Amino acid sequence: MATMDAGASCSGAFSALLARLEPRFGRVEPRRRLAAYLKGLLAPVERKNGWQLAEAAGDPTPDGVQEFLSRVRWDADTLRDDLRAYVAEHLGDRDGVLALDETGFLKKGNKSAGVQRQYSGTAGRIENCQIGVFLGYASRYGRALIDRTLYLPEGWAADTARRAEAGVPEDVAFATKPKLGLAMLERAHLAGMPFAWVTADSVYGADHALRRWLQGKGLGYVLAVTRAQRLGFGRVEDRVGALTGEDWHRLSAGDGAKGPRLYEWAYLSCGSDAAPGWEKGLLIRRSIPEPQEPAFYLTHAADGTALADLVRVAGTRWTIEAGFEAAKGEVGLDQYEVRSWKGWHRHITLAMLAHAYLAVLRKAMVGGRHPPRSRGRAAAADRAGDQAAAVAARLQQASRYRSRARLVTLATTPPAACPSSTPAASYPQ
Repeated sequence: MATMDAGASCSGAFSALLARLEPRFGRVEPRRRLAAYLKGLLAPVERKNGWQLAEAAGDPTPDGVQEFLSRVRWDADTLRDDLRAYVAEHLGDRDGVLALDETGFLKKGNKSAGVQRQYSGTAGRIENCQIGVFLGYASRYGRALIDRTLYLPEGWAADTARRAEAGVPEDVAFATKPKLGLAMLERAHLAGMPFAWVTADSVYGADHALRRWLQGKGLGYVLAVTRAQRLGFGRVEDRVGALTGEDWHRLSAGDGAKGPRLYEWAYLSCGSDAAPGWEKGLLIRRSIPEPQEPAFYLTHAADGTALADLVRVAGTRWTIEAGFEAAKGEVGLDQYEVRSWKGWHRHITLAMLAHAYLAVLRKAMVGGRHPPRSRGRAAAADRAGDQAAAVAARLQQASRYRSRARLVTLATTPPAACPSSTPAASYPQ
């Protein structure tokens, strides 16, 4: 049960968020719609579609909700920038990790922007869906999604009629997922987002331009690649045969549903083209019960980086997948009823804001730094209404089972599992 203090704290935090966003809307009515939409996304309703969001706002029809997403003048990219600044202020840490990934949104029909039969990692198969590319942020204080863009397949990009019907802007051309991801990294870096590392799956890890950009900015990375990734004159899988038992170290890549994610890890220094003070390498992970199926990561880290830190970053990649699941389950990230390019980006941005707001509340409720007061004008204290208390109740219950542990911790290693001798010189120490 939420206490009065917890409910008031949530109400104040919600009002501060609104005060930050409301200057982006010129009139009172859109500001009210903004508050109602966010409150609806946070409400414990079964689905966050137009009808239920309208009912939560006290409207007889979803017309006002649909107008807010399609016709009212406001810029979703400006709100995205506000979201990124909000996350940096409340969850930011200089050792933060940015994670790139995509998620699928299953759809019916062929009218929604970017929809077609394509592989969806969410479904694990080819489905009729839209694909969104996202940038997540993780630190010791929490995690949130901070950027997004809708992937536009080549067939869509070349189809003038479909583009016009779905409202795809003329300046949007076909771009690969790694190129979309790099644009988001550039925006975060330019905005001064505090982070030291980038991680991603093999779709992004295989992209040379993305790796080269990170190296040029003096940023660390741990990027997954397939076993066929070329490294020097061979493939990364060819390096496994040269490893001995002493090269493997049992470490946790973070806590999962059943406890620590224990794997065995090995590291090889690779490449002589790193900048002074940096080292490029190959991180290899294998399952303890099934060591014959290793996974591979290309790394770029400062000299002296510990193996445990590389493992920590590799494990952080899974936080964005957890973020997708949480945002879809808690704030209706995938429950929109819009077809247009504009409508998709508007709903997704607002859902990400609601998700980040919950992350900020969680941090405060488990003893993190308290959110500073907004410099903007104060919003009415009762804007969040009963919803603040409802959110407080859910988060207070969840916080009882959370600790402020590091994202990844070293496992207690049995002597037989890991040699007691110092790792080989090729390991970062």
